[in-house]
Amino acid sequence: MKPKLVLGIIAIIAFTSLLMMNFSESISTYTDFETASEMKSAHVPGTWDNTQEYGFSKETMEFTFYMKDEAGEVRRVIYPRPKPNNFEEADRLVVIGEMRNNVFYASEMLMKCPSKYNNADPSEYTKASES
Repeated sequence: MKPKLVLGIIAIIAFTSLLMMNFSESISTYTDFETASEMKSAHVPGTWDNTQEYGFSKETMEFTFYMKDEAGEVRRVIYPRPKPNNFEEADRLVVIGEMRNNVFYASEMLMKCPSKYNNADPSEYTKASES
């Protein structure tokens, strides 16, 4: 075989391996706080624990609250942005970040708010489409 062909094949294999390694690190599945403590980055779904204190600190510029994961564990979550407008209405939260010393440091937060269509009467839609 020609040396250029061998080098080309090696380069393609190396590039593909590097691409797959980076892609596998970026894919994250939902986990709980306990498992998240063993990971660099984790997606933890749960619900806001409204029985504990929460708020935005102007000194640290962080929003802090407590969240209960799907396993029932409650942890403090620190989010480096102001409180989202619809935070109190959210049915479910997903925090993305890392655990440090039993505190979850979220770099991103996703909220699932209740849909206004969940409790709607389906016959209302057929009446509206008929007129």
